[in-house]
Amino acid sequence: MKPDMKQADAEPRLPAAYWRLWWATGINAVGDGAFAAAVPLLAVTVTRDPRLVSVVSAATYLPWLLLSLPAGALVDRHDRAGLMWRSQAIQAVIVSVVAVLAALGRLGIPMLAIMAFGLGACTVVFANAAQAILPDLVAKPLLYRVNGHQQTITTVGYQFLGPPIGSLLFAVAVALPFGMDAASFALSAALLATLPGRGRRQAGHPPMRAAIADGLRRLARHRLLRTLAILLGVNTFCGQLGNVTLVLLATQTLHLDARGYGLLLAGAAIGSLLGGLAGARVVSRAGELPTLLTALAVNVVVFVGIGLSPNALVLGALLAVNGFVITLWNIVTVGLRQRIVPSEMLGRVNSVYKMLGWGLIPLGALAGGLVAHTFGLRAPYPVAGVLRGIALLVAMPVLIRAMRD
Repeated sequence: MKPDMKQADAEPRLPAAYWRLWWATGINAVGDGAFAAAVPLLAVTVTRDPRLVSVVSAATYLPWLLLSLPAGALVDRHDRAGLMWRSQAIQAVIVSVVAVLAALGRLGIPMLAIMAFGLGACTVVFANAAQAILPDLVAKPLLYRVNGHQQTITTVGYQFLGPPIGSLLFAVAVALPFGMDAASFALSAALLATLPGRGRRQAGHPPMRAAIADGLRRLARHRLLRTLAILLGVNTFCGQLGNVTLVLLATQTLHLDARGYGLLLAGAAIGSLLGGLAGARVVSRAGELPTLLTALAVNVVVFVGIGLSPNALVLGALLAVNGFVITLWNIVTVGLRQRIVPSEMLGRVNSVYKMLGWGLIPLGALAGGLVAHTFGLRAPYPVAGVLRGIALLVAMPVLIRAMRD
């Protein structure tokens, strides 16, 4: 049955260019999910030392600390669609090399860390451009809706479909999940190349250093965005502190095999999927501030519980709740930045936000490896949960005042 005219008016149709971006995001997410499941499995075949496993994760996120600011300036200067498809093409080449080396059995921890850094550098450019391009493709009143769509398709691919596929392919042949990721990058790049180009964003743009300084000042002077960025930094540090040794917790403490680990990640993705589907509706009914504070509080409790999980079923359920509340946080905070910051500065402000928010992830990964090595594989999650709780108590009065203002 066709929707009536009132329903059509209530939900405007999204442009075709956005749906090409959506498809590219989904295809890439499936490949990345397979890659994300295969890399730790490959790492634990090389070493059982949680400190060395954490090095690979740290290398993946280190570009957010080192390259985020110049990447944001590039996103505001150049065609965002062009930056996206070129970064995906480079990633296809890198992962193809990973697949070949894995097939030959010549992929040790140092080479895996180098490849992870290269992929992370491309991701910094791609992710910044992907968020900044959305206000160019859709009207601002639709941003919560399309951010929910993006979260949903990313979750389905990266957490729900990709991990079990990756773990199953890894069980068949080590190189297969990496070859699949390379193909997904190539197909995503082909779709992104069809998005409308806008050439250079600015004529007579300022020098790179001045452009970066403009983004720093814009974020520093906005109390709400500044507070959210700092809080995100603490939370991602704690998140990686716990998650970096999840594969060891699952395989060594709870005795899951490669297939069981992939299914555990897929089960956790159900919560993220529900968050993406219902997130915009939850925010519109509950409000931005209550949604943010509830998501952060639930996350504290969940992290403490994950470290105490008696079996894989409880662990999967807690990971699902964690995925749901993280998705709510993302929908609110991404939408706020897209609405508050002018499009011509969104890349630079996003880059500062992401540098503060994700720059501590490598340190969290290394800290998680050390905590697990010293106190056991269950310890990182409760430690991370307590730190997140302290950060929430400190930030709550500032958040309440800033959101009300």
